[in-house]
Amino acid sequence: MMMRNKMTRREYLSLTAAAAAAATLGSSLGCGSTQKFEATRKKKSLIPTRVLGKTGVEVPIIGFGTGSKFQSAHAGREDEAVQLLHQAVNLGINWLETAHIYGKDGWAEKMVGQVLKTRRKEVFVTTKIHDRTYDDIMRQVEISLERLQTDHIDLLLIHWLKADESDILGQKGYSVETFYKLREQKVARFIGVSSHDQPLEMKRFIERYDFDCVQMALNAAMVGVTEPGWRLAPEVSNPSFEAVTVPAARKKNMGIIAMKTLGYGHLLGSSPDKADAQSLMRYAWSLPIASAMVGMTSVEEVEQNARWASTFQKMSQGEMRELSNRLSLTNRAALEGFFAHHSDSF
Repeated sequence: MMMRNKMTRREYLSLTAAAAAAATLGSSLGCGSTQKFEATRKKKSLIPTRVLGKTGVEVPIIGFGTGSKFQSAHAGREDEAVQLLHQAVNLGINWLETAHIYGKDGWAEKMVGQVLKTRRKEVFVTTKIHDRTYDDIMRQVEISLERLQTDHIDLLLIHWLKADESDILGQKGYSVETFYKLREQKVARFIGVSSHDQPLEMKRFIERYDFDCVQMALNAAMVGVTEPGWRLAPEVSNPSFEAVTVPAARKKNMGIIAMKTLGYGHLLGSSPDKADAQSLMRYAWSLPIASAMVGMTSVEEVEQNARWASTFQKMSQGEMRELSNRLSLTNRAALEGFFAHHSDSF
């Protein structure tokens, strides 16, 4: 990510002081004071929060994604990785997102676990389960809980919904039934589904089942991309996550989570068909989402993202249309090929 307008010392100290005050208060409260602590934390943080759909939980508009970008920067340097996650939480980026298959032997979940073991009340944590059958899901969840050093997951997602899976996953002994059970047992507070490349399949899934949240690829270049495999048909109005899935999710009051807002870096640049990171994030935040998950690799990047979130101003419809038109014409095909086969697992 290009780093511009680095956070000033004054802004940095302001964010850090607010987070530190909330953390100190949280450590002095008992379990019965969670609501009071949460209210105080939200008041202190300079990063805006939004309600995560029907969950009713307020979350920061930016979360820390621990996919391949984070892994490639810090694999083999665990202390550095954990310190970066702590710094994000200090600055109000207290939604940590990971997955069972991120990193060798669950490396990413283990790094998040190092934070949760001392700061569980401060962090909203998401993990994703890749397998589809009851036995495999329960096995993975048990392992993930151990790695994360917690007894519950705030949001558990079906990892990467594929084409024609809606019917299969609703059958007895598959993901939907299993996720319902995990939510009933309070192993997962909330359940959801994610996908990189299946807008219509995800629309069918969320209309059919009672899930709380949905995570999808949303960026300024993908408005005209369709499924399956993000094949293009420029002569028609192509379905996209933004066009067909977001409205379906809003109709059911689901928490909407954006990912791939920077196109995994492919949309960054100074040429006319590229954009700066702040503009791409502003576009995503201007959509009716609760939060955007962003991979981060350095303290400087965390500070800059916190600053952009804290000073966010919504784009006008005209600005969004201009940016989308400019980026989509030359970037759709590249993103189509990349995301149809991309994995954050490493």
